[in-house]
Amino acid sequence: MSNKFILGENQYGKAEVRVVKITRSTDRHEIEDLNVTSQLRGDFAAAHLEGDNSHVVTTDTQKNTIYAFAREGIGSPETFLLRLGEHFTSSFDWVTGGRWEAESYSWDRILAHGSEHDHSFVRNGQEVRTAVVVRSGGATHVISGLKDLTVLKTTQSGFMGYPKDKYTTLPETADRILATDVSARWRFRTGTDFSTLDFNKNYGDVKGLLLEAFTEKYSHALQQTLFDMGTKVLEAHSEIDEIRFSMPNNHHFLVDLAPFGLDNPNEVFFAADRPYGLIEATVQRDDATPADIAWSGIAGFC
Repeated sequence: MSNKFILGENQYGKAEVRVVKITRSTDRHEIEDLNVTSQLRGDFAAAHLEGDNSHVVTTDTQKNTIYAFAREGIGSPETFLLRLGEHFTSSFDWVTGGRWEAESYSWDRILAHGSEHDHSFVRNGQEVRTAVVVRSGGATHVISGLKDLTVLKTTQSGFMGYPKDKYTTLPETADRILATDVSARWRFRTGTDFSTLDFNKNYGDVKGLLLEAFTEKYSHALQQTLFDMGTKVLEAHSEIDEIRFSMPNNHHFLVDLAPFGLDNPNEVFFAADRPYGLIEATVQRDDATPADIAWSGIAGFC
């Protein structure tokens, strides 16, 4: 019995290229800080099967291209990735597509003597901005997002009415702390003219809507809050077809102070980091065009 093996789907590139761009056109400097990954798809069979590297655009070349493009300015991570994708697919006939991903780190100006300093910054640790651009089959897909956005509300949340069996120990509650670390990615409608989009404005608006929705309603479960957050974004942005979430339930347990002769009127909690509930879901338009290729390669649910 003989086996025949063939080469399946493949891609390659340079991962996690750290690039910091300082704009010095005035005395008030600007900083852009990215972690960029470039991966190419196309006719690379000979490299795998024959050791023929004539089609291999080196990963070092991809890294250098990222640095060279940064010299011209970044603008937004989405726009920067779109430029990279256009360059590689138009410069090399055998590169038919690819995947370009970035994390963007935000810096705030240091307040010195009551004013924002022109060239001194402090890292803003509130969240990490993400972006993915995929080119495949002549189509371009853009996914924006964020991760590690930690939010908490001290009331207006409960968890009741769930099934119980002999292993259930969790008591029902109508008033609890609700806390989570929001990871979200939103995919723009297929066929969007990306040259007309202000990705930075879109990002700021979507983040604001997510935070606003978290505050608005009594939460019967994190699932309900997740859906409300996604719905609010889609209602406000017709250019977005779907938004995916991964949100842990960061449990806060009331500490029993009775052994010390003290009451605890829902004020002192133990914040447990594990185990935790993990809620993941997609909120999408009912007429959204499927784009599985856009999500391929994104680790986890989103």
